[in-house]
Amino acid sequence: MKFFIDTGITEEIKEAQKRGWVDGVTTNPSLVAKAGKTHEELIKEICEVVEGPVSAEVLSLEAEGMISEGLELAKLGQQVVVKIPMGDEGMIAVRELASKGIKTNVTLVFSALQALLAAKAGASFVSPFVGRLDDIGSTGMVLIEEIRTIYDNYGFDTEILVASVRHPQHILEAALIGADVVTVPYGVLAKLSRHPLTQSGLDQFMKDAQKSIHT
Repeated sequence: MKFFIDTGITEEIKEAQKRGWVDGVTTNPSLVAKAGKTHEELIKEICEVVEGPVSAEVLSLEAEGMISEGLELAKLGQQVVVKIPMGDEGMIAVRELASKGIKTNVTLVFSALQALLAAKAGASFVSPFVGRLDDIGSTGMVLIEEIRTIYDNYGFDTEILVASVRHPQHILEAALIGADVVTVPYGVLAKLSRHPLTQSGLDQFMKDAQKSIHT
């Protein structure tokens, strides 16, 4: 399974890269705003340090505007994936951009039928938001299971990019289901290598090592 880091902070990307955690990057308008840079500046900067896909989101809500923005975003780097919101207008944009060889990531997906439509339109990635579904009392991972089944049934190439990941359990469940990608904040990724038994074992080893030094 691929790990994308969900951030607009290049320092976090570089730190994650040192640990082999970065197969790609996702951004959104909120992350861009936090970075304190223009959208264009930030995407260019990220593309300079990342070889894998970099999702950059359009701001228009009409298909024509999405297509125009998408064409401009694609010029910022060969690894740019244009992030398009789910909806009728979005599907028009995805289909048109795909016809021009531009990769797309359909975001704000909350149902398996939406994911099916995105795949049929030619999306490269589909981003179901599991955390937000959990927030309203649904089980987000059920959606991932449904999408995986549908895509396998019909041989769609669209990759399932699990988004709105809140904790390590989401990542574990996504991996067990067979999702292609998870996009995760740096803080959640940093928790994956930690375990209380690992730490207690390390502490014991160090105590024993100190004893052997002084005997």
